[in-house]
Amino acid sequence: MTADYNALYIGGEWRAPSSSRRIEAYSASTEELLGSVPSGEAADIDAAVAAARAAFDNPQGWSRWEPARRAAVLERFAIELASRSADIVRYVSSQNGMPVRFGKAVEGTVPGVILRYYADLVQRQAEYEVRPSLVAGSTEVRREPIGVVGAIVPWNFPQTLTFFKLAPALAAGCTVVVKPSSETVLDAMVVAEAAAAAQIPPGVLNIVPGSGRTAGAHLVSHPGVDKIAFTGSTEAGRTIAETCGRLLKPVTLELGGKSAAIILDDADLSATLPGLFAVSLMNQGQSCYICTRILAPRSRYGEIVDGITDLVRGLKIGDPLDRSTVIGPVATARQREIIEGYIAKGQAEGGRITTGGGRPAGFDKGWYVEPTVFADVDNDATIAREEIFGPVLAVIPFEDDADALRLANDSDYGLGGTVWTTDLDRGTALARRVQTGSIGVNGYTMDHGAPFGGVKDSGLGRELGPEGLAAYQQYKSIYLPK
Repeated sequence: MTADYNALYIGGEWRAPSSSRRIEAYSASTEELLGSVPSGEAADIDAAVAAARAAFDNPQGWSRWEPARRAAVLERFAIELASRSADIVRYVSSQNGMPVRFGKAVEGTVPGVILRYYADLVQRQAEYEVRPSLVAGSTEVRREPIGVVGAIVPWNFPQTLTFFKLAPALAAGCTVVVKPSSETVLDAMVVAEAAAAAQIPPGVLNIVPGSGRTAGAHLVSHPGVDKIAFTGSTEAGRTIAETCGRLLKPVTLELGGKSAAIILDDADLSATLPGLFAVSLMNQGQSCYICTRILAPRSRYGEIVDGITDLVRGLKIGDPLDRSTVIGPVATARQREIIEGYIAKGQAEGGRITTGGGRPAGFDKGWYVEPTVFADVDNDATIAREEIFGPVLAVIPFEDDADALRLANDSDYGLGGTVWTTDLDRGTALARRVQTGSIGVNGYTMDHGAPFGGVKDSGLGRELGPEGLAAYQQYKSIYLPK
């Protein structure tokens, strides 16, 4: 039985779409139809923006509420999401292949955690401060919500990344139009149901799926939208940035990555290898921050290649809804084609496959790719330069710490990274010199209370932490006499 929705969540109610076009959702593991939703068109985006605009401009509305009043609504929203977490996780895992063992810990949990974090933070933050003027009198410096936000989210961690934007925006007093990825639409509709049950005021949150890039492009350029928050590819991010730059519209961009895991020569492999999986292959490598470049000291190169190969070869591939599955299918047939193209390119450029490289045996249905390890890879190889967004690792040798740092920084990207060592001081000193927005030592556990984002081609601005709230606020100075 398929899950079929026939309306869009706009203005606090379910409204008929402007066209008969639909988005169909398919299982990444069985290729079967899971359900469908209406495909929002320009007219639907217009209606959603109008609803968000009216809700924001209402002099007694959401943007004017006391923080504690907004926080109470966010708490109700978190409760309603928790009651639907099983459905959200099941839909996400079915659509994009995320193993449910990870989905429960991430997609089923993080949205509520972030909602509560920002509900608490906005209540503790002063609405304004009065500063002595450098000229005369004093100045009242106010933090005010930026306005209507257009949030465009990808399919790899669809709800986690939705709430990276939605939670701070709502806490700040903004109203939001969310455009989910067309590959993960069913979970987005469950979130809309939770919003309705939480009695979020009409127009404060609107969810409009759309196929292709038409709906998203219309949202970005819409004159009624005050800010855009986007997570996705660097290519799409450049296009969005160009539009926002022309319109002088604030934008936050969390884009691609090609992060490095630096294994120093003193690393304990027995402790390093289990943690290396989580930072390189979780969610089939469909994560922007993960370390798909493994930098290994030449003095231990063969040992490290063998260890990584054994680790990857032993990963269980299977149905993402099976709790024992570690590697599921990738999200779409097209994504599998892209990954296979990179594997062929890696071989053509001289890389040596130590495990994987094809489609796993016994999976006649589903978009499965074997997790693949390449050895003898140069940092200039295509598979070391470009984001593959799949389970493909390149192990690259280095001579010493200075060479490892050079290789890590020799990338167009700078989003994540790790350093593995038994000497914490040494590892921390090296981590501080890597050109990236975030990096972990002997692991990578994203701190939702700290800023996250990238440098270089990995994006603009930051999400999470107090900095994530500030991204949805603007400052006003009121000059007061003596």
